[in-house]
Amino acid sequence: MRKLTSEHLVWGAGAGLIVGFGAWLLDAPVIQDAALIAASVIAGAPIAKRAMAALRYRTFSIDLLVTIAVIGALIIGEYVESGVVAFLFLFGAWLEQRSLERTRTSIRELVDAAPTTARIRRDGEEIEIDVTEIAEGDLVVIKAGDSVPVDGRIVEGVGHLEQAAITGEPVPVERAAGDDVFAGTTLDNGFLIVSASQVGDDTTFARIIELVEDAQDAKAPRQQFLDRFAAIYTPAVIVAAVLFGLIMRDASLGLTFLVIACPGALVIATPVAIVAGIGNGAKRGAILKGGDAVERLAGVDTMVLDKTGTLTEGRPVVTQVRAVQGTEEELLAAAASLELASEHPLARALVTAAREQGLDLHGPDQVEVLRGVGLTGVVGGRSVGVGSFRLVDQPLSDDLAAEVRAAEAQGGTVSFVVVDGELHGHVVIADALRPGVSEAMAALHRGGVKELVMLTGDNPRAAAHVAQQAGIDEVRAQLLPEDKVAHVKRLVDGGANVAMVGDGLNDAPALAAANVGVAMGAGTDVSVETADVVLAGNRLEQLAHAQRLARRTVAIMTQNTVIALATVVLLLTGVVFERVGMSIGMLVHEASVLAVILNALRLTRWQPKDIVTPRTSAGSAQPAKLTNV
Repeated sequence: MRKLTSEHLVWGAGAGLIVGFGAWLLDAPVIQDAALIAASVIAGAPIAKRAMAALRYRTFSIDLLVTIAVIGALIIGEYVESGVVAFLFLFGAWLEQRSLERTRTSIRELVDAAPTTARIRRDGEEIEIDVTEIAEGDLVVIKAGDSVPVDGRIVEGVGHLEQAAITGEPVPVERAAGDDVFAGTTLDNGFLIVSASQVGDDTTFARIIELVEDAQDAKAPRQQFLDRFAAIYTPAVIVAAVLFGLIMRDASLGLTFLVIACPGALVIATPVAIVAGIGNGAKRGAILKGGDAVERLAGVDTMVLDKTGTLTEGRPVVTQVRAVQGTEEELLAAAASLELASEHPLARALVTAAREQGLDLHGPDQVEVLRGVGLTGVVGGRSVGVGSFRLVDQPLSDDLAAEVRAAEAQGGTVSFVVVDGELHGHVVIADALRPGVSEAMAALHRGGVKELVMLTGDNPRAAAHVAQQAGIDEVRAQLLPEDKVAHVKRLVDGGANVAMVGDGLNDAPALAAANVGVAMGAGTDVSVETADVVLAGNRLEQLAHAQRLARRTVAIMTQNTVIALATVVLLLTGVVFERVGMSIGMLVHEASVLAVILNALRLTRWQPKDIVTPRTSAGSAQPAKLTNV
């Protein structure tokens, strides 16, 4: 036997009202009363069930008001009122449920995009298996039109991937052997063989779905307030209705007061807007972790950003090697060998440059990380240090100092190489701005952010160069992780509403110290976990969209609250002066519920017209890799 759903109950109660109306037209009072009583019971039963469930936890819900009103109307023989009230309240709850389901389309679209089967290559044969059976290291065959079922690295082939489900990026990007691919993307054309590195619930795709589901279930502070409000409001209204009925000596008026006072529209004013806003953000690659994050992001007036990996691509390249002792090859080999122990983007640039030149690298021993300074260790029996000028004991020559200043003025980062305590030279590493950064910063200003601040451990000249290109208002350079935290705390203590945007492990404390933490999706697991907002596509126009969307969502919540409260006040005034009856009052009441829902649904397709997604090159804007979130 099929389980009765809310929709079945709505149709059943509605049919009872129609039959009752028909019997009234035909002057058949017995049939009329029976039909109206049946409608009251069908619609009132689930309401009463919810009210009793809440009472078991000593919670006075809005459902309790309606249950008492329906039972009271049945007792005094007002069957029309009991039937209409129960039906309209159940119909409003059904509308709310349908609306919330509609706003969760982003989740369903993500889930629907996940393939259920995959083709893999084993023992030279191509076989089709369930995606749950894929193991790490399997070679997955991706053909044109297929969805990628795993996170992994391309070992063969080339093609264009549609990454909108992960990054919100509308333009397919080219991927070839050596590039990473992510579950949930679709191969537009070409052919790929992918070695699986993350499968099942560990994929980026699964983590994004989990983040959005958790976010949509999280309550905003305003919603939490309304829950507490209902616990006080419900018993207060019951007492007021009893007193009003006694004073007026009219039980029907008391019941009408009770029903009209139900703030149904107020109860759903916040959650429907929050879910719609979060769904909008998820479609465009900005994951807001719940209503609390939405409300706090909406109030941000100061945006603090890290440089490397946030404003810049985070994939710097070596542009110059300058040796003052030995050869350039020896200098680069020594530096890259030491940096094998590091996962920092600058370290990867050194290692990549050395390998591209075919240099022999040796794993380092006794590696020590000097926070904010660099690395030291032993390479081939010699002590090697790579990092900032703080590693260098002797002053630079005038010519060398001029070279360093010129490189830094062009936005390059200079890493000095010290061998056995002596300066052997330096390496210049440059990192390009992310596409659309300056446009995103301008959009943040237009969206109400008053101050854009960059905090970086890089040198002042490189930081100033990047800040000028990006349109940053204030720059603080050569900062240690604790310096970033201290600066964020100073801003917060000074009254600013601060959002901190970063991607690295050293950014996580500053993200936690800010009013709102924002992580680039390809950042470290710790920064992604610490953050309130995750930019899955690693693009800063997603930040501008999220900030504007948060403000819009809060505005819709406020509009909905005003609509709900104004309706209740006006209707109660009409009841007190005996100008509004129960049926008309409930009709207007449910109309306000519908108005609140429709107002919130505008968020699902809302898009700022002045924020444009930049086109990215094949090698840029990798999707997020969200693991261990």
